[in-house]
Amino acid sequence: MRKQGKVFVISGPSGSGKTTLRDAVLKEGALKKRFAKSVSFTTRRSRSGERNGRDYFFITLPEFKRLLKAKKILEWTRYLGYYYATNRNFVSGKLKEGKSIILCLDLKGAACVKRLFPADAVTIFIKPPSLKALHQRISRRCSHTKKEEVARRLKLARQEIKLAHKFDHRLVNKVLPQAVKELKGIILGKLK
Repeated sequence: MRKQGKVFVISGPSGSGKTTLRDAVLKEGALKKRFAKSVSFTTRRSRSGERNGRDYFFITLPEFKRLLKAKKILEWTRYLGYYYATNRNFVSGKLKEGKSIILCLDLKGAACVKRLFPADAVTIFIKPPSLKALHQRISRRCSHTKKEEVARRLKLARQEIKLAHKFDHRLVNKVLPQAVKELKGIILGKLK
């Protein structure tokens, strides 16, 4: 009988490096074959360099509502006016095949997945080294981002950081190679 996969949920403020860490871990030889990459739905427009189907499935609001009504969404959130969602059938199917998944979700999504998969979900909170560093990352990543949006993201980040203690694991993404090593260690420890 094939062993059920695990769901690793990475959360943290916008700009903390969730996606970068996830992608780096998924390139690791020891883990690459054991994971399936889940690509989320979003109603926001793509950013420079993002590709539909690789980074996100860019959908319209009516498409999102149709998927939600059809119960094809595992969890969803609205963030800064846009919807983000996880494909229910993809995740359930891969777990049954024995593959594990790494999801980058907000705190609400992490709690939802932990509730749905209590024995198979591992939550990991990524903290920035400081709010100043987070401000720089957000501003650098989205040079076209308005000051008001950066301020909203920083305000939300302060609230999210206060809830980091609710996660199974926490790590600070100060130096990327070190953070990748720590994340890989957490994941390998849970896959044994």
